[in-house]
Amino acid sequence: MMNEKFDEYELLYKNELFNNVIPFWENNSIDTEFGGYFTCLDKKGNVYDTDKFIWLQARQVWTFSMLYNKHGENKEWITIAKHGIDFLKKHGRDKNGNWYFSLRRDGSPLTQPYNIFSDCFAALAFGAYAYATGNGECKQISLTTYQNILARQDNPKGIYNKTIHQNRPLKSFSLPMILANLTLELKWMLGDNSFNEYSESFLNEIMTSFLDTDLLLIKENVLVNGEDLDSFEGRLINPGHGIEGMGFVMDLAAELGRKDLIQQAIDVVLATLEFGWDKEFGGIFYFMDSKAKPPLSLEWDQKLWWVHLEALVTLLKAYSLTGDKRCGEWYEKVHNYTWSHFPDKKHGEWYGYLNRQGEPLLTIKGGKWKGFFHVPRSLFHNYQLFKNLSED
Repeated sequence: MMNEKFDEYELLYKNELFNNVIPFWENNSIDTEFGGYFTCLDKKGNVYDTDKFIWLQARQVWTFSMLYNKHGENKEWITIAKHGIDFLKKHGRDKNGNWYFSLRRDGSPLTQPYNIFSDCFAALAFGAYAYATGNGECKQISLTTYQNILARQDNPKGIYNKTIHQNRPLKSFSLPMILANLTLELKWMLGDNSFNEYSESFLNEIMTSFLDTDLLLIKENVLVNGEDLDSFEGRLINPGHGIEGMGFVMDLAAELGRKDLIQQAIDVVLATLEFGWDKEFGGIFYFMDSKAKPPLSLEWDQKLWWVHLEALVTLLKAYSLTGDKRCGEWYEKVHNYTWSHFPDKKHGEWYGYLNRQGEPLLTIKGGKWKGFFHVPRSLFHNYQLFKNLSED
């Protein structure tokens, strides 16, 4: 049983984080000439591309700031976080305060601020850094960015939206999911009234508009009025998003004392795993169709690092909150698959992209989408949760 392995798992996750993953990025990702971070790292940590993506710059700032805040005030970590903060303050935004998607190595903008998730992770990063340092300017940048996100949430891409919105007015699960997490992270600066108001709004949208109550699956896209759409987009299921999102729901529900929502989120997680688990080769599929029709995405059967890492956090969180044995059983199943396929024992860090059979499709350790975020965040949360379970 899993409860016999709490100490073993605690040590496993702790060692992997502090002796493997953090040093890999400390040693290879810092751009000492222009500021910010390199994220396009090959299997050995060599830089193969120098473009900088705001998502990943901000995520790295957040991760080092979070570690500083929650695991002792390591001066090296906050120095690395400041390295990214200074770069983002100087180069990250357009004249209207919107965050670009990508930059050249020197900070010159490459891609317009079409993607609101750049703003979401910037708000996350500046908030965590402000909490760590007491920096008032960074706190204000985080708060202003957060308010700008709320103002844009009904039309997040703005002038960069390429769809004919009136003919198929869709909204995506990704934004309320991220906002649920971001709102909890920024609670300390929002205050209780705003936190409660925003949290209840995002929880209601997630569990009302996006939850298929018959299948107990989270839909990636629905019409703006919350109705289902029988199309590629409307039938799209991203099991990893659904599971990760339910982890955020549990966090908010625990903060608000909503035990009913915690149990509902757990039911969704378990149904999603049953639906999304590859019964032939193991692992969680990337994309699926809710009606078992041919999926839209050609990469539907790939196994991705973040999907499995976020599933581990969510399952362990659920187990910690309720002691549900089903969550413990699924945890061990996902844990065994994850640890036998993703870590690179020779060169360090973790692979991100596997084929259906579990073989690496790419041996890179970072790129346009993978950086210093999901691996260290999951390792840290698992380590901390097991530590707490061991002490109980």
